[in-house]
Amino acid sequence: MRGAEPGLTPEAPASAPAAPTISITDLVTLTPATATPTADPSNVGIAGLPTNFVTTASVHTRTGTLFGAPLTARFTPVGYDFAYGDGTTAHTTTPGATWDALGQPQFTPTATSHTYTDRGTYDTTVTIHYTAEIDLGTGWIPLTGTLTIPGPTQQIRIYEAHTALVAHTCTEQPTAPGC
Repeated sequence: MRGAEPGLTPEAPASAPAAPTISITDLVTLTPATATPTADPSNVGIAGLPTNFVTTASVHTRTGTLFGAPLTARFTPVGYDFAYGDGTTAHTTTPGATWDALGQPQFTPTATSHTYTDRGTYDTTVTIHYTAEIDLGTGWIPLTGTLTIPGPTQQIRIYEAHTALVAHTCTEQPTAPGC
């Protein structure tokens, strides 16, 4: 066995290349789901009363290849940014629920409702914040951070409502106010 020559250091054995570090931003190519907000009921509301917003987002998986290796990513929604189209926004941890599902009467406040002051058509959106985990075939590994995925625009119509108490119909009293 020969020793190293004086003044020379023996070469270290070659090591395998390190596995790439995967960050949550690398997963954007797997495209987590977007969601559209809807106003309850039927994308309409009344100025001066709460309009209830709901979106659908749930835990879901995507499969693909990253850095040449197959993987599965699991996305979990953890936050929702509702933009109501009138310059007002709200951040919630809930996607909202219909008044029926909440057991509430229509036009009552909810965690995702908004009250418009003026009638009109408004472009609404919801941006979803996801956490992610990956599975390279050995189990789920959580990644640090969140992905922010903006959703498409949904138009809703806000109407104006007027009520009046009357003692007679316009047929009965044609000269009454509003006839």
